[in-house]
Amino acid sequence: MIEIRKTNGQENVIALSKNTSIETNRRVSLNFYVVRHCKALGQSPAAKLTDEGYKQAVRLAEWLSDKKIERIISSPYDRAIQSMIPLASQLAITVDTDLRLAERVLCAEDHPRWREMLRSSFLDLDLRYEGGESSRAAMMRAAAVVDELRSSGHANVVLATHGNLMTLLLKVYDRDRFGFEQWAALTNPDVFHLEFQEDLPVIRREWLD
Repeated sequence: MIEIRKTNGQENVIALSKNTSIETNRRVSLNFYVVRHCKALGQSPAAKLTDEGYKQAVRLAEWLSDKKIERIISSPYDRAIQSMIPLASQLAITVDTDLRLAERVLCAEDHPRWREMLRSSFLDLDLRYEGGESSRAAMMRAAAVVDELRSSGHANVVLATHGNLMTLLLKVYDRDRFGFEQWAALTNPDVFHLEFQEDLPVIRREWLD
């Protein structure tokens, strides 16, 4: 049985950090596996996985099963949660949700030039279209999740999210390497491994399907 536990982001993680600690007298490797969800039927928050997407979720769980995962935190969107359920079931842990991992909204309305608009938003991080969120704002909220978890006592964490937000989170740590072209090259699913031993992580793309 899988429990989907909603959190309030900062308040929940801070409470956790008071009860756990990381040894500070030696260098500890902290591993974040940032996962883009499996193939889905649409883009709405309620969009489910396709039949192929469910099969991908099982393969994803198999791939992550030996990574000593201690915690799974997901976007509250259905397709992200469903991508994590096989892994959570296999490890007998919960899927926590955090709104800060939800997909970045580019603009309020569907726009025929949305790809061009998205490209521009990677070049100008403060560009914000009507009803949307700037790249910088999205980067800050995603990075806040990682920053809080780095002091939580967990060494191996999965963050399940979406393509645009994933690319922006990676851009926080390597602005020259990640942008529109890297977003366009993502697959469903996709996995990037962030290994922290210092302030900036070593970033590796792990899912080569």
